[in-house]
Amino acid sequence: MAGTVNPVGDSGTWALEASGLGKRYRRGWALRDCSFRLPAGRICGLVGPNGAGKSTLLGLASRQVKPTHGELRVFGVPVDDPGVMPRFAFLGQDKPMFKRFSVAETLRIGSELNPGWDAEAAERIVRSGDVPMNAAVGTLSGGQRTRVALALAFGKRPDLLLLDEPMADLDPLARDEMGALLMAEAVERGTTVVMSSHILAELEDMCDYLLVLADGRVRMAGDADALVPAHALVTGVTRDGELPAALSAHTVVEKRVQGRQFRAMVRPDGPLSGDWQVAEPSLEEVLLAHLRSPEAPALYTPGAGIETEGTRTA
Repeated sequence: MAGTVNPVGDSGTWALEASGLGKRYRRGWALRDCSFRLPAGRICGLVGPNGAGKSTLLGLASRQVKPTHGELRVFGVPVDDPGVMPRFAFLGQDKPMFKRFSVAETLRIGSELNPGWDAEAAERIVRSGDVPMNAAVGTLSGGQRTRVALALAFGKRPDLLLLDEPMADLDPLARDEMGALLMAEAVERGTTVVMSSHILAELEDMCDYLLVLADGRVRMAGDADALVPAHALVTGVTRDGELPAALSAHTVVEKRVQGRQFRAMVRPDGPLSGDWQVAEPSLEEVLLAHLRSPEAPALYTPGAGIETEGTRTA
C-alpha cells in the first residue's frame, strides 16, 4: 500500500466529511445517505461500478453539483462556502483544455486564474516529460495531455485533488508513468487525493485509503491496511448444498457454491474454527466481493464514519 503522508498545515483532521449526503436526479437517487470521513493527507481510492455515484460524489466535492440532502465539508468548511474554491483542484477523464493553445499558453492561463499559482512546479511537471512548451495541446499524445492537465492541477497548489478516472484512456506504460508522477507530487506536497478508478491493481499500488460505493451508498470506508485483514477467504465442502451452519455466526459478504465446494468472503465475528480452509484475501478479492454484494453490511475502519444500523467498524 502507499505510505501515509502528513496533513497539510493547519487544515484540520478531515479533508472531507459527508453527513447524510444525497443527490437526487429525475431518474432517481445517484447518491443517498452517504456518510464518511477522509483524513487530510491521504491518497483515497474511490471504487464502485458504473452508476454507483462516484462521479456524483466528486461533482459535489468540486462544487459542480449541489446536494439534495445532507452536508459535505472540505477541511471543516461547508463545500458551498466560497473559501473552499482555492483549496481544491478537479481533473476529469475528458481533461478539458483549449486544443489550439500551446502548452506555454495553457500554463499562462492557469497562472492568471489562480492567485497562488506555482509556476515552477507546473513547468517542472511538463518539462520532466519532455513535452514541448510550444506544442499545441491538440497535437499531444494522451500521456502528454494528462501530464499538462496534472501540471495545471498541481500548479494551483491545492490541498485536495479530485480525480475522476483521469488515466482511463492511457496505455499501461503511460498510466504507470502518470501514476508515479501523481504519487511523487502528492507526497511531496502532502496533498489529499481522491481518485476514482476501475483498475483495482492501480488502486492497490497507489492508495492507502478506500471509499467503496455501490447503489449510491457507502459500502466500505477507511484504511486499506485495516479493511483487508478484516476479511477472510473461506473454502470448504457444503452441507446439503449450503454453507456450514458454523459460518452463520460470522458476516458472510459473498458466497459461491460449485458442486460440493464453497468459497466465501467472510468478516469474522470471532475465531474461524471449522472443517474448512482459511486464507487472507487480496485487496482486489475484497473489493470485488463487496461490489458483487451491495446488500452486505457496510464496513468502516475507526474514524472513517459514524456507525449506524447495518454498519460495522473493522
